Amino acid sequence: MKLTAIIVDDEPIARSFLERYCEKTGKIVVSGSFPDSGSALEYLNNNQTDILFLDVEMPGDSGFQLMDKLQVMPSVILTTAKTDYAYDAFQYKVLDYLKKPFSFARFQEAIYKVTESVGEKTPLTKEADIFIKSDGKFTRLNYEDILYIESLGDYVNYCTKDKKYITHSTLKSVEEKMNSQNFMKVHRSYIVNLRKISDIQDHTLLIGGTVIPISKMLKNDVMGRINVAG
Repeated sequence: MKLTAIIVDDEPIARSFLERYCEKTGKIVVSGSFPDSGSALEYLNNNQTDILFLDVEMPGDSGFQLMDKLQVMPSVILTTAKTDYAYDAFQYKVLDYLKKPFSFARFQEAIYKVTESVGEKTPLTKEADIFIKSDGKFTRLNYEDILYIESLGDYVNYCTKDKKYITHSTLKSVEEKMNSQNFMKVHRSYIVNLRKISDIQDHTLLIGGTVIPISKMLKNDVMGRINVAG
């Protein structure tokens, strides 16, 4: 499986440079290339991507300001001509920091970090965790720690055994971005981790002591998926 990536950089030459490097790896498909943060934001909040190649200084919002607005954080590789942002990159948990100009060998090192971050080398498989923004900071949640995800209008609530994380998003957007076969929408207001279901009765299920409704239309689909996830 190939990785998907988008490039955000105000310099056309820099974008073309990265596109050629991605193609050269044979592992990365560039699904979008944008000259500024504003044009990239809508795409990122409505489409799943594995890697975000991101410049820092651009017209309008900076690369860091773009990250502040993302609902879900992909693996970020900063590409910048300056070294002044190393501390900020650390705070944002940026996966790698490529100082322009960089060689193809250095680029490959960054890509290798991406494959390591998703728990494998080759072939590439689905990610084991997700970054969400809650309480003003990005938090990494392992899929296995998530019990269920609840819709709260324009927000969603990620519920784990020990804590709840509320983030600005919609359940539809979360459903499109969830990268695990163990999650399923069972009701218009709930996505559940099928591996965490402890009991099913009529049109409800029990996860971690919480009773969650099952849509009548989805009941058969849920039952069919449980053995696969278990």
